Amino acid sequence: MEETSREAVATAVQRVAGMLQRSDQLDKVEQYRRREARKKASVEARLKAAIQSQLDGVRTGLTQLHSALLDVKDIQSSLADVSKDWRQSINTIENLKDVKDAVVQHSQLASAVENLKNIFSVPEIVAETQQLIEHAELLQAHRKLIELECSRDDLMYEQYRMDSRNTSDMNLISIYFEDVQGLSDELAKQLWMVLQRAMVTVRRDPTMVVSVVRIIEREEKIDRRMVDRKKQTGFIPPGRPKWWKEKMFEVLEGTVSTRIESTQAVTREADKMWLVRLLEITRKYVLDDLIVVKNLMVQCFPPHYGTFNRFFRLYHNAVSTRVKELAAEDLEANEIVSLLTWVLNTYKSVEMMGHPELHSECDINQLESLLPQDVVDDLLSKYVQTFTSNITGWLRKALETDKKDWQKETEPEADQDGYYQTTLPAIVFQMFEQNLQVAAQIDGDFKEQVLKLCLKQMNTFLIRYREEAVVYKEDHLRDRQLPQCYVQYMIAIINNCQTFKESINSLKRKYSQSSEATDSDAAIERTLNEVAKEGCQFLLDEVFLDLDNHLNELLTRKWLTGSHAVDTICVTVEDYFNDFKKIKKPFNQEMTSEALRRVVVEYIKAVMQKRITFKSAEERKEGAERMIKEANQFMFLFRKLAAGEDTDRLCGAITAIAEVFKLTDPTLLFLEVTTLVSKYPDIREEHIQALLAVRGDASREMRQMIIGTFSENKASYSGVTQPIFKDITVPTITMTTMTTMTSMATAKLLK
Repeated sequence: MEETSREAVATAVQRVAGMLQRSDQLDKVEQYRRREARKKASVEARLKAAIQSQLDGVRTGLTQLHSALLDVKDIQSSLADVSKDWRQSINTIENLKDVKDAVVQHSQLASAVENLKNIFSVPEIVAETQQLIEHAELLQAHRKLIELECSRDDLMYEQYRMDSRNTSDMNLISIYFEDVQGLSDELAKQLWMVLQRAMVTVRRDPTMVVSVVRIIEREEKIDRRMVDRKKQTGFIPPGRPKWWKEKMFEVLEGTVSTRIESTQAVTREADKMWLVRLLEITRKYVLDDLIVVKNLMVQCFPPHYGTFNRFFRLYHNAVSTRVKELAAEDLEANEIVSLLTWVLNTYKSVEMMGHPELHSECDINQLESLLPQDVVDDLLSKYVQTFTSNITGWLRKALETDKKDWQKETEPEADQDGYYQTTLPAIVFQMFEQNLQVAAQIDGDFKEQVLKLCLKQMNTFLIRYREEAVVYKEDHLRDRQLPQCYVQYMIAIINNCQTFKESINSLKRKYSQSSEATDSDAAIERTLNEVAKEGCQFLLDEVFLDLDNHLNELLTRKWLTGSHAVDTICVTVEDYFNDFKKIKKPFNQEMTSEALRRVVVEYIKAVMQKRITFKSAEERKEGAERMIKEANQFMFLFRKLAAGEDTDRLCGAITAIAEVFKLTDPTLLFLEVTTLVSKYPDIREEHIQALLAVRGDASREMRQMIIGTFSENKASYSGVTQPIFKDITVPTITMTTMTTMTSMATAKLLK
């Protein structure tokens, strides 16, 4: 207490010190004293009220404890009296055993009297129940049936209690009520019929379905009650438990299965699209039925049945079974695609199980696959085999059709840019496109697999295409008059190669997720280039077959005296290249360059064959000037045809050779030859010898000096520019040739 008092005094001192910090606050001392007095009086009043309340509570508790003690004593006294009376009445209870037996017997007799009414009216109730069942008044029929079963069951139970071994009386009761079991079976048939038509019935008269469910629920309760009584007494009526609830689910499952199985309206023989129709009908039936279940059927069943989820699983299982049966059949390629597209894409899409109206009731991601993965893999493998076989046949037929077009007497069609083409690329890639679109519907990986297969088949097809182009050329060479449009269709074959390239790239961009080039891509590119280049070569061969006679006139006496061979060559080349303009890039550019190179090479070959030997400086000058003029003609022509940057260099080779011939001072011949060699390093020793032989005035010592110096200082050919002299051979004079030439000269002199 002293410590508390000291703390209170210290606190008060602090408060007073806080109030009187300034001199002007001394005037308010009396005001502060009154305020603190009021606070003290208020606190004391609250303390007194609290203490008084605690005291009243304690007083009330003591009073209640005193009353409870008195009550406990009274109860103890009453229990003692009851115990005393119970001990005195034990003997009396044993004397009332006969009364107890009489009561039990009275109860049995009362039950028998009560059942007599029902017993005598059994035939009448049976007839009424039969009529109610026939008129589809199922609830009333079931109520009558329950009355009959209760009468039978009660009689049997009482008989069982009196004498469970007396089977004769039990049989008598069973015989008397034998029609009851028949009514139960008949009612069950009606129930199952309603359930089998549940999807139709629930739309027209949902109360019928509700009645069926109520009857089954009642029977389920009776089954449970009878099973419980059997555990207690060992007695259970005949026909129990009925298990109608389990049977109901079996019937619904059978109904769903039948619904799915009945979707096949036609066969393959009657309609090639039978599977597509079947799957579409199945989709429509399943979706419509599940929407009906969600909106109507669910309301006819108790919530704890989980009706929608149950039907959802039933339809899923039924569809899965049906799809497995279809997968086991001998399906064609297009049917396999239709089935897998439906299974892998359509089934879980918004068009079917993922429909917005069903989405809120179920999770389609929890559904198992309709087909096991191994079955899917088998179907895909079968499709690939069939597709490979089919596409090989399609490509063969397409090529045969294109080959027939090559023999036509009319020119091939041209595209919007005027380039010749045939329908082969369009046909081939339409087939590829259709199959890739189908494969894309199934799976992305499978689409890639089909694309690789298409490209592989394309490579094989192009090899065959190349072979047929060669045969086409060889057939033409046997009779150059046939076919009439050989050049135009060979141009179309070349253009098709470019179209094939563009179409392949388009397919890869559209259907392939990988941009990396594969070995198959490189093989296709290589084959297409070979076909196109060979086609260009065939066309140039055709040109040079027409030029052959004119090329043979070059660098001959006839040419020197005045020949129009080069004029004819230029006109012929230009005429052909008017058709060659319809070759697509880059092949037209390459072909023009190759044509120029071949013309120049053939011209130089004419020089190297030493068809003429100039006899005088005038002949050399005349021949050189003619060569320069003709080189300029070639240069003008091929510039016009846009042969490329190499035009001047190639035509310059003719001019350079002409300068060697034109030179009048033999002592400067070495310098001129050196200039020629520096410009065209692929020239060889035999070429120089041939040039000097044609010039005709080089002495033996001069030739040896030029050749010797050339051999010592010959620079290696780097291969940067396209060679000219590399493929030009110089004919050698054999003994047979010399003998022949001598004989011809002798005969000429004699003549």
